[in-house]
Amino acid sequence: MQSDPWVLAIDMGTSAVKTALVSARGEVASVQTLPIATRLLDHGGAEQDPHEWWEKVSRAARSSIAAQPQLRDRIVALACTTQWAVTVPVDERGMPLGPAISWMDSRGAPYVRHAVAGWLKFSGYDPYKLYTWIRLTGGAPALSGVDGLGHLLFFKHARPELYRAAYKFLEPMDYLNARLTGRIVASYGTMFPYWLTDNRDPNKIYYHPRLLAWAGIDERKLPPLKPVNSVIGPVLPQVADDLGLRRDTVVVMGSCDGQSAAIGAGSIRDFIGYFYVGTTAWMSCHVPWKRTDIRHMLATMPAALAGRYVVTAEQGMAGRCLEVFKDNVLLPAEDPSVAPLHDPYGYLNDLAASVAPGSQKLLFTPWINGVLVPANDPWTRSAFVNQDHRTTRAHYVRAVMEGVAFNIRWLRMHVERFVGRPFVDLRFIGGGAVSDLWCQIFADVLGCNILRPEHPRVANAVGAAFAALATLGHLRPDEMDQRIPIGRVFTPDTSRHAIYEELFREFLHIYRQLQPSYRRLNRRPSH
Repeated sequence: MQSDPWVLAIDMGTSAVKTALVSARGEVASVQTLPIATRLLDHGGAEQDPHEWWEKVSRAARSSIAAQPQLRDRIVALACTTQWAVTVPVDERGMPLGPAISWMDSRGAPYVRHAVAGWLKFSGYDPYKLYTWIRLTGGAPALSGVDGLGHLLFFKHARPELYRAAYKFLEPMDYLNARLTGRIVASYGTMFPYWLTDNRDPNKIYYHPRLLAWAGIDERKLPPLKPVNSVIGPVLPQVADDLGLRRDTVVVMGSCDGQSAAIGAGSIRDFIGYFYVGTTAWMSCHVPWKRTDIRHMLATMPAALAGRYVVTAEQGMAGRCLEVFKDNVLLPAEDPSVAPLHDPYGYLNDLAASVAPGSQKLLFTPWINGVLVPANDPWTRSAFVNQDHRTTRAHYVRAVMEGVAFNIRWLRMHVERFVGRPFVDLRFIGGGAVSDLWCQIFADVLGCNILRPEHPRVANAVGAAFAALATLGHLRPDEMDQRIPIGRVFTPDTSRHAIYEELFREFLHIYRQLQPSYRRLNRRPSH
């Protein structure tokens, strides 16, 4: 253990900060986790506090290092991997000037629709603008306003004083790197969801003047771009001392969570598929080319490994669905009559395991914040369908788990079509993968073997650490998958095939039938 270089990896998702020490052999030590709050506002607003990000990151990192003092002198780098399509305004020192606008925030939608429109419209876009955006970036701004461009335009038009005062607008990873090093830069990968960069050459990405002009964004408000395998510089001396690091520890550029997860899942070679279930969920794999399916909201983006592309199909909320049901319906925290549970998710898992597959044909749709892929649909919402007097809390819990699995199967159909080949098996990472029951549900619903790596909960951190070690020459990409062992394989139970086939067909039918109603109920008038 002492002879290998180690990396302090920081994984900051939507709901928690996780830190871990990761070695070049794939060993994981001293994992620390702290929660992050999200403030949900009227009219589609969702914000987080960047000061809280930094406080939780610092506290968790200190704990990780303090718990393994013998490894301190072996830590050669620090690497961040974070949630993305989240925007925070900062001053010249990298300090936040206001809240971070979350990827769940849709308040920029009317400004995006105006920016992409023209005298002729195709699905809300000017056809020439749409063609140009796809040709240059690989995709196009989401009309729902939930991506980086929507957030920039919200700041510019709804909070003009803050827009003028901001020195730069940063993604969470770039904000953390600025606090760590004092240097304000962005990676080729983090700026992808702003739809302002020419991504045709993954080794040479830059802000494109025409896209900036159409969006009305001043390039001076955006951070300079660096390759994903850049070394930003050493940790600031005061930060190194505070965290317990050596002052010569360097910060490597890092990647967004979906990009680093591909490495941490062991999906390093092209077309090796994996999916992630935590607060959110996605399905992804590396691919050798740039490609776009605008109809189903699929596009390749620069990967965490330099010169590579990755396709990621975002589901939106997944594990969060289980959390919402737990907190708002099943075990409300404010109810004094409900005794707190030591392991609430273990309790939910046991409940779900107590009923038969198919949840007595109770269906759950997991779209509590709309549908991202394979449809740009921010209006559709979550529901339980087909309840009757025999429905118990156990059926509700299992239906949530099965509903997330049905949605992953829906994604799989379109991702396989996008990459041009089927996935013979799929790797499963994230907090959801800790549940043996959920792994088996996925195997049964997807009809293929589910491979769970040994450290599924910290796969993002492992991926970020491996990318950093590759940048520093301590690890080759062709060695990585050998150092991410599979802990267990779950095989489909053929006796459950018929019930899940029936329910999946109904799952898709429910979406098609209810979509118009949800659109009428939830669409806000244009500004």
